[in-house]
Amino acid sequence: MSGKCFFFAGGGTGGHIYPAIAIAERMAKLEPEVKVRFFCSNRSVDLRILAKTDFVHASLPVHKFSLKPVELIKFCTSFLESFRIARRAFIENKDSIVIGVGGFVSAPVCLAARKLNIPIVLLNVDIVPGRANKIIARWADEIFVQFEDTRKCFAKKKAKVNVLGCPLRSGFDNPHPEKAIEQLGLDKNKKTLLITGASSGSESINAAICSLLENLNAFTNDWQIVHLTGRANFENVQKRYIGAKISHKVIDYFDDMPDLLSAADLVIGRSGAVSAAEYAAAGVPSICIPYPYHRDRHQYLNAGKLVQAGAAVIVDDQPKHKDMGGRLWAVLEELMKNDEKRNKLAENCKTIAKTQASFKIAEKLLKIGIAPQKAADYKGDTDSKKNCSNTKV
Repeated sequence: MSGKCFFFAGGGTGGHIYPAIAIAERMAKLEPEVKVRFFCSNRSVDLRILAKTDFVHASLPVHKFSLKPVELIKFCTSFLESFRIARRAFIENKDSIVIGVGGFVSAPVCLAARKLNIPIVLLNVDIVPGRANKIIARWADEIFVQFEDTRKCFAKKKAKVNVLGCPLRSGFDNPHPEKAIEQLGLDKNKKTLLITGASSGSESINAAICSLLENLNAFTNDWQIVHLTGRANFENVQKRYIGAKISHKVIDYFDDMPDLLSAADLVIGRSGAVSAAEYAAAGVPSICIPYPYHRDRHQYLNAGKLVQAGAAVIVDDQPKHKDMGGRLWAVLEELMKNDEKRNKLAENCKTIAKTQASFKIAEKLLKIGIAPQKAADYKGDTDSKKNCSNTKV
């Protein structure tokens, strides 16, 4: 194990970064001497999340793919530069394994690994794989997925597909709701409504909730609100809460989501694959508002799994129809009033929650080595004596 290095590649959203961190943390617990590196995007969300870990990480300059001429040129030149950076790191670390975790930044890294005959593992937590994962799947040796439905998406690939669930942060193993309550100054005798637009926030969810503040004042005696706005919308949302009677805490971002979700009695939020898995793991009933602009509508499919289990309700975010607040209120008011229904949704979370995925994936990764035929074909620098610990990624 001493010379083996695991490179996680991907990013752009917390939904790509958090599962990778969850796996890396498990690997470090199972094998304290394991060497792990991250290639991420240069978006602030990636750097902010990874900066709070002990893992070495480097951002790559690759731009998102676009057919617009200027953007396409940027994509091509940045893709090539990112490919070269990754290739240099792999040449310095011949005993490497690459784990693609989704997002446009993963493609040049996995292509570099492919050219050097380095083992590639793919993590795909959404039901429907994104564009990058569809491309990388043809190079992968093994693919880890959250849902059985996803298996058919990779049916024509040579890779082995394992359905193990969504890797979640270790905090979900033993959450401490009292810590979130104390940290945010919440009333432990009131129920908590949590609103979140995931790592970047959601303008439409923010607007819908702000339009309902007068309605929510009717629950002042029994409920309180924690509203995660996203950094770009914090000041605007905070102003909208001025004069609201219901107790509230408006913040842009919160790191300890395992504790906060376990402290919540009801959550309103997007339904990215990680978010949906976290709702289930925390046992919190959810009103899912899927992001409406994905062509494959994968957030609807993710939320559908919770609905099928009786753990959530979906409210459509319909851009052409302005009254999302009205549609949301019809569902929200009933759940805030009806403890029995809310408790039933929470109980049903147990039937779909998978909390051991990160451990199972970490175990499998630690057993992977460079196959003999790949080692023989390796095109790296045979004179290099460097190992991962002194690689500059």
